[in-house]
Amino acid sequence: MAGVLRAVLCVAGAALSLYALHVEHQAAKDPSYRAACDLGPSVSCTRVFSSRWGRGLGLVEPVLGGDSALNVPNGAIGLLFYLLQGLLGPCRGRVAAVALLGTSVASALASLWLGAVLLFGLGDLCLVCLSTYGVNLALLGLNLRGWRGQRISPKTE
Repeated sequence: MAGVLRAVLCVAGAALSLYALHVEHQAAKDPSYRAACDLGPSVSCTRVFSSRWGRGLGLVEPVLGGDSALNVPNGAIGLLFYLLQGLLGPCRGRVAAVALLGTSVASALASLWLGAVLLFGLGDLCLVCLSTYGVNLALLGLNLRGWRGQRISPKTE
C-alpha cells in the first residue's frame, strides 16, 4: 500500500513541478501570460514562479549570481526530488531509508522556507506551491514511517 501511495505522490509532485516549469517558461516568453492558477492579484502562481524566489529557492542568486548553473528553477529541483523518491522508494535497506528520509527533510525545510517567503515576502498565495508543500509533507510522513520500520527490523542491504 505504501508503494502505491508513494507512486501517486511522486506523480502528483512531478506534475506540479512540470506545471511550475511551464508557467515560468511561458511568463518569460510573454510577460502578459497568466496561468490557470492565477485567481487574482494576491493569488498568482505566475508572479511567484517569475520572482527571484522561483529559482534556486531564492538563495542562489544573491550568493552566486543569477547566471550561476546552480540557479535552476525550483520546479527542476522538485522534478529531481520526486524522481529520486520514486526510484528509491521500492529499495530496501538502511541506505535507501536514510536517503529517502534525508531528502524528505530537506524538501520539508525548503517548503517551510518558501511558504514563509510566500506569506511574508511576496504576500501571495500560490495554489501550486501549497499543493507541492502538501505532497512533500505526505512523503516526509511516509519516509519517516519507513525509516522507523527499518530501525525496528533492519534488513540486509
